[in-house]
Amino acid sequence: MKFVGRFIQGIQILDLKTTTLAPPLHQSPERQRPPSPFLGLLSSATKQPRHPTFSPAIGSAYAVLGSIIYIIGGSINDVPSSHIWLLDCRFHRWRRGPSMRVGHEFTTTGVVDGKIYVIGGCVADNWAWSAKWAEVLDPASEKWERVASPAKVREKWMHASTVVDGKVYAMADCGGIALDPRCGAWESVGTELDLGWRGRACVVDDILYCYDYLGKIKGFDVKSGVWKELKGLHKGLPRFLCGATMADLGGKLVVVWECGGGNGKDIIWCAEIQVSKKNGELWGEVDWFQKVLSVPKGEWRLW
Repeated sequence: MKFVGRFIQGIQILDLKTTTLAPPLHQSPERQRPPSPFLGLLSSATKQPRHPTFSPAIGSAYAVLGSIIYIIGGSINDVPSSHIWLLDCRFHRWRRGPSMRVGHEFTTTGVVDGKIYVIGGCVADNWAWSAKWAEVLDPASEKWERVASPAKVREKWMHASTVVDGKVYAMADCGGIALDPRCGAWESVGTELDLGWRGRACVVDDILYCYDYLGKIKGFDVKSGVWKELKGLHKGLPRFLCGATMADLGGKLVVVWECGGGNGKDIIWCAEIQVSKKNGELWGEVDWFQKVLSVPKGEWRLW
């Protein structure tokens, strides 16, 4: 497979073209390894991206607009960072982006109407930090603005996020929340979604997909408020109990996961699944799945 990078919010996405297998890894400025599971699969070009040298951050968030991948905040020496770094996939180059107004670590992001929303990831223990608990970047002007947020949501720490129907949904440690940037409204995601959302998620045709503790993929219809198992995969896909990453690729569900391959190697697997609704149920059909990369153990991690 030849992988041509195209990221979407959070963990982002792959464009899959059938040519050669196992392209070389892009190196990030953070410890010179891919900061997200797909960043190492951006291109089959032999040229590595030029990058600056800076202290590695832990708990950065990611977003994408066009061919630009945004690496947002994180913790450097236990201090939340406001720094933004951009990787231009067209030219394989890093550059510094506009810093946020305050530092954010382990934050969540969402892209709506061409703007990047950053929610949480800072301690709102004074007015300045409370006012900037949520921020939005307009890439055209490269300016950050605060997003007004109610005090009751600022105590939450986020674990995952996605965008459904123009709203940014964020899974939190004590009740998920959703932001509608069009009107600035905040709301609870509801008990059903909150209890069922585990791990990373992605949205395909307005259905939020994630996996449960039994390794089954399930989907949530935000409009009807119901979880349903994605059927039809038991013969075509192994179960993965944790660590999988999902993305929408042109209306298909792409899943990437890792497993030990022996001889000090980790094997990265990828599957492409067609999803559909039939008679009120969610069905999936595996187009293909196979090993796409083998790396030394410990040098790759699916965040």
